[in-house]
Amino acid sequence: MRIALIHALRHSPPPIEAAFAEAWPEARLMNLLDDSLSADLARDGALGPAMTERFLTLGRYARGTGADGVLFSCSAFGPCIAAVAAELAPIPVLKPNEAAIEEACALGRRIGLLATFPGTLASMPPEFPAGVAVVPCLAEGALAALDAGDVATHDRLAVEATRHLAGRCDVVLLGQFSLARAASAVAATTGLPVVTTPGSAVRRLKALLAG
Repeated sequence: MRIALIHALRHSPPPIEAAFAEAWPEARLMNLLDDSLSADLARDGALGPAMTERFLTLGRYARGTGADGVLFSCSAFGPCIAAVAAELAPIPVLKPNEAAIEEACALGRRIGLLATFPGTLASMPPEFPAGVAVVPCLAEGALAALDAGDVATHDRLAVEATRHLAGRCDVVLLGQFSLARAASAVAATTGLPVVTTPGSAVRRLKALLAG
């Protein structure tokens, strides 16, 4: 199986590749990265037709390479990814967070949503089912630290941001692929189960394509 991985942040490939290595090492991976996507969204403040067309172009390229499935790792672009899924059907096209949302909701109805990119906290909560309480949590400065290569500060800020979630949530969902590295520390700090987007996404794709 050939899986196309499409990224808007240059930090996303390592955690998803690690998740595949653990859960589905037989899959053949290809990475497409356009880190101007997240920068342009931060500049524009909203998704529009031009951004959707850029995503469709990436999806068509992935299909042209013979991909059996497509996984996007950029959680702030839900409507754009939905447009790709509609066009590429029946090829499975996964949003980065849909499998993680299902897993988190199976663990409780109060979900702490940790993100390092503010756009994620705007685009992702509407994807949760009715009756679920989403507690947004932004790790201020963590993404900038990661951009600067300071992974220790990234992890520390991510963990510190989740301290107030203890007692308010049933589970913590890490909204960026790049946050998966901090999963164990977040779990130890909050005392809550932690769901990562790459781990959930790989399990879903494997179930869809490999049986």
